[in-house]
Amino acid sequence: MFNLAPLMLEKVGIIVIVAFLLSQMRSFRQVIQNKHSPNEKVLLILLFGTFGIISNYTGIEVYHHTIGRPEWLSEINQESALANTRVMGIVIGGLLGGPAVGIGAGLIAGIHRYTLGGFTALSCALSTILAGIVAGYFGKKRKQKGKQISPSFAVSIGMALETVQMLIILVAAKPFNDAWELVQLISLPMIFGNGLGTLLFMLIIQIIKRDEERTRANQTNQAFLIADQTLPFFRQGLNIHSCKEISEIMLKLTDADAVSITSDQQVLAHVGVASDHHIPMSKPETGLTRKVLLDGKIAMAKSKEEISCIHSQCPLEAAIVLPLKVKNKIFGTLKMYYTEPDKLDKVQQELAEGLANLFSTQLELAEAERQTKLLKDAEIKALQAQIHPHFLFNSMNTISALCRTDADKARKLLLELSSFFRGNLQGARQMLIPLEKELANVRAYLSLEQTRFPNKYHIDFQIEPELEKVLIPPFIMQPLVENAIHYGFPRSKSQGRITISIFSKNNYLQIIVADNGKGISDDQLELLGKQVVHSKKGNGTAIFNISERLKGIYNGQASLTLKSKVDHGAIITITIPLDSKGVFDQDVEGLYIG
Repeated sequence: MFNLAPLMLEKVGIIVIVAFLLSQMRSFRQVIQNKHSPNEKVLLILLFGTFGIISNYTGIEVYHHTIGRPEWLSEINQESALANTRVMGIVIGGLLGGPAVGIGAGLIAGIHRYTLGGFTALSCALSTILAGIVAGYFGKKRKQKGKQISPSFAVSIGMALETVQMLIILVAAKPFNDAWELVQLISLPMIFGNGLGTLLFMLIIQIIKRDEERTRANQTNQAFLIADQTLPFFRQGLNIHSCKEISEIMLKLTDADAVSITSDQQVLAHVGVASDHHIPMSKPETGLTRKVLLDGKIAMAKSKEEISCIHSQCPLEAAIVLPLKVKNKIFGTLKMYYTEPDKLDKVQQELAEGLANLFSTQLELAEAERQTKLLKDAEIKALQAQIHPHFLFNSMNTISALCRTDADKARKLLLELSSFFRGNLQGARQMLIPLEKELANVRAYLSLEQTRFPNKYHIDFQIEPELEKVLIPPFIMQPLVENAIHYGFPRSKSQGRITISIFSKNNYLQIIVADNGKGISDDQLELLGKQVVHSKKGNGTAIFNISERLKGIYNGQASLTLKSKVDHGAIITITIPLDSKGVFDQDVEGLYIG
């Protein structure tokens, strides 16, 4: 027994070395995964069946108490038996591949063992097939429970099935005395030797899976890093500037030697090798790109001929070209080039495919955002057009009456009205205007109103210095003042007071319009600014419009709030972020919409 143990370890070592060498092959790594196609199961059957055959050929012949010399065994004496590692490979195959692999590999190794002969040939063949069936069953059950095939689980199943083999030898092998002597000699070395071999084999499998998981995790992190850095440029759409920035980011973060992006008509960017003839604004140089633009499918090349660059001296020898799509329409291509074909491996291919999907999604989001912005701009224009129509008629009636009684006053009011509507037209072409222009509109409006109702209102301006150039949306103050005049003091005999306060606080611009009028009821206060509110004198359109415009322009960062108590006036506060994009002068150009 003790003489057999070192020899068994030697045979175990052979199988483990073969397994280690195979683990360095990508094809073997791909096959040893959790989910297997029918073709991959056939490969696993052949693989682990071959392990069983190798174990048979390299086994140790045992004749009574005599242990044979290590040699390649093509057949054995009819009175001899074989100590080997056959069950180890079959058990591992069944655990990893399930019943089909276990039975298939067991049949291959078992039948081969039977052809070698010996008085245990039948019992060993039967135990090998049984080991494949049982290992496949336990492997399937383990996976159905969502558990991994751990090394300890594999070792326990392997040693148990090796023990079962010893029992089958005692039952099936004749004569019994020879079988008993054999089992006494080989049982412990084979049980523990195969257990050790199973442990080492499963550790190799575990390392393969961990390496794959680590590779995928690194690949995912790399893809998300690239996506995160390129997102601001994709939001600009596909243009020369954005595509150059995207290509430079990808060149830095991948193993590609050159990165190129095209639209469906021309090259938008090419950075890296071969930039001398892959020039932006030119038509795509390679036949491979034109093919992808035509059929919309991923294309890969491992030679200069497949790339089909029109420049014969082009150093690019491998490429993967991927279509960029928006709603299944081809917008352009993403291309990763390599100067050596070996660089374009499976990892680079999967990374490129993942990035192409991410980039297509980003382009779709950018297009959706652009369409939403256009729609919001159209809505804002429509809302702006609704603000002052009735004011025009009131002003014209007032001026018409003054033309007979005070021509100079009428002339002055016409100039005020002209100034007011000139400001409105300018505001309708811009998303934001300087605060001083909005204040000029408010003062022009008040001049016209105070002519209609002299000495009825007192307006108090409290404006913090140096805020005149701050940009705000047009038409957000005058409607509030108009509401205070018309709805705050109905039939009031005392002079109304309206205070307009403008100041900065905590990096926000605060605009407060307060009056001492009749106030707003709780029912109306709950709804104003959130929806159109119907009443005898109006429907709350102005406040609702302002609230909606603030939401659209500042994406929820600005707010309009109302506070009121019946017979104690109302306070309306508009809060606008001072550090939001578009608030300061340097950003106003990008916010013109007409």
